[in-house]
Amino acid sequence: MQTNFSPAQLQNPEIAVANDILRTCVHCGFCTATCPTFVTLGDELDSPRGRIYLIKDMLENDRAASAEEVLHIDRCLSCLSCMTTCPSGVDYMHLVDHARVHIEETYARPVMDRVLREVLARMLPYPARMRAALALARLGKPFAGLLRGKNQVFGRLRAMLDLAPDRLPAAQNLAGTVHKPAGAVKARVALLAGCAQQALAPSINLATIELLNRLGVEVVVPAGAGCCGALVHHMGRHEAALAAARKNVAAWQDFDAVVVNTSGCGTVVKDYGFLLRHDAMAEAAAKISAKTRDISEYLLSIYEPSRPAPGVTVAYHAACSLQHGQRVTGAPKSLLRKAGFTVVEPKDGHLCCGSAGTYNIMQPEIAASLRRRKLDTLKAKAPDVIAAGNIGCLTQLAGDGVPTVHMVELLNWMAGGAKPAGMD
Repeated sequence: MQTNFSPAQLQNPEIAVANDILRTCVHCGFCTATCPTFVTLGDELDSPRGRIYLIKDMLENDRAASAEEVLHIDRCLSCLSCMTTCPSGVDYMHLVDHARVHIEETYARPVMDRVLREVLARMLPYPARMRAALALARLGKPFAGLLRGKNQVFGRLRAMLDLAPDRLPAAQNLAGTVHKPAGAVKARVALLAGCAQQALAPSINLATIELLNRLGVEVVVPAGAGCCGALVHHMGRHEAALAAARKNVAAWQDFDAVVVNTSGCGTVVKDYGFLLRHDAMAEAAAKISAKTRDISEYLLSIYEPSRPAPGVTVAYHAACSLQHGQRVTGAPKSLLRKAGFTVVEPKDGHLCCGSAGTYNIMQPEIAASLRRRKLDTLKAKAPDVIAAGNIGCLTQLAGDGVPTVHMVELLNWMAGGAKPAGMD
């Protein structure tokens, strides 16, 4: 793709990166076939190719984002399916990230949109605050039916209430904890405990720690670590994302690996080297990114089950952040098969379930359509349980008659741990 940035514009390192990405695109359109929003809406501007044209025009002309550009870029899930498909290697992730920052800095959103984004940014990265919000949402769930009509605010509020669980699990705060194996320590890792995960499904962290300990791995959740920054990063809040990254990079020194059991977080942590490339912590950030592993990657060479095959069919849902963002595709399925499960996969497994961080709140209609499509293809395989490696996906797909369980909970069960809740 030909670009027309001025020499002065190209002095900006962010614009220089965007220019390089844009020039990689050859307009082939292969990305449209695997883009969830284009498949759902059929609008060229809701495809990666269409958004690339919008971003190019906005950045080249060095102007504020327009309402049209915001509409279509906001509809992007950042699922990165287009990057898996693209034969030219277009780095769409960093381009759309740059566009979101530009929108945040130049576009005046409607008041209620700004208010909701501010609430989410101040609540979701903090487990205690999120837990309090979920408790309030439980009180509001019976009244969700009163929020009728096409009003955008009502739709988003309905989505928030629908996503809130009927019962809250016990509170979890792992910050500053050290979990040693019973025998010899073979490795020492830092665990990213997650934000929503600690509030919604603390059993995932407990299963991760228990399984790693059983395999001789010491697990530490450093007190100085916190949210990975993904939530604010995808909102275009660049400085807040950098602050979160710096905090974690400082806390995760001197470990053999950083283990992440929430793939949406893992994609961002593996990108810390890029995010902080101009920062004083650039070298340290690059080292953290290099030694970050999804839990399935880390377990692949050390996992051993101790129980006989359970006779359970698992429909494996490949989270976009894992299969497209991190290009981890085989490890989860190999581990589940090694544990004795029968693994089936849905048709169009490359398409997003509609979770995508806060997407199922901010774009509830598109998210609901993607959820229904994904559940239909998963349930067509007649599974006993649906497994994934991301809390967002598990929450999005829950409540439709088939249990949703994190992969690590199944692996822990087959290695001597408790049977996952909801499978009894």
